[in-house]
Amino acid sequence: MTLGALALFAITLFVAAGSPGPSVAALVARVLSRGHRDVLPFLAAMWLGEALWLTLAVFGLAAVATAFHGVFVVIKWAGVAYLLYLAWKMWFAETGEAGEALPEASSGWKMFLTGLSVTIGNPKIMMFYVALLPTILDLASVTLVGWIELTLTLVLVLAVVDLSWVFMASKARLVLKSPRAMKIANRLSAGMIGGAAVAIATR
Repeated sequence: MTLGALALFAITLFVAAGSPGPSVAALVARVLSRGHRDVLPFLAAMWLGEALWLTLAVFGLAAVATAFHGVFVVIKWAGVAYLLYLAWKMWFAETGEAGEALPEASSGWKMFLTGLSVTIGNPKIMMFYVALLPTILDLASVTLVGWIELTLTLVLVLAVVDLSWVFMASKARLVLKSPRAMKIANRLSAGMIGGAAVAIATR
């Protein structure tokens, strides 16, 4: 894999990943409501899901995803239902009980599965890689080493983008100290999570 091809992939991915979507909305809402300390499983699941879609695109297995369309539909709707449940709980949560709207910090697996369902249940991500990669790479010549380089580049770019969103949401959360401000933040977060669910459901 040439450095130029990796750089082009990284730049294009950075622009696409930097545009707020359902995953970013869910991530920001989580940080606003509970802080940044327990979002790592959610982030790891998002990155793993993106790496899976990248792998399917690189090795020409998009047809496999189509063949198992029903599985992805089930995953998608499970993720939508869970996000709507979280949004409902957060909207009606008392200011001092906002933390109860989402899984506890110890529920790393719940956070991981939520992040995975949001990412894997979004076929737009697969289509992004299927449409993007052939324009900058000769997929027929991608070796195992080349795939590893692409995957590492993907994780690095997504880490920079997603951690930037986490940082900005954490800073915004610091100014939300009063009960009124926290209630507004809870309602905004609920709206963002609900919006993420709707965005995923309509795709």
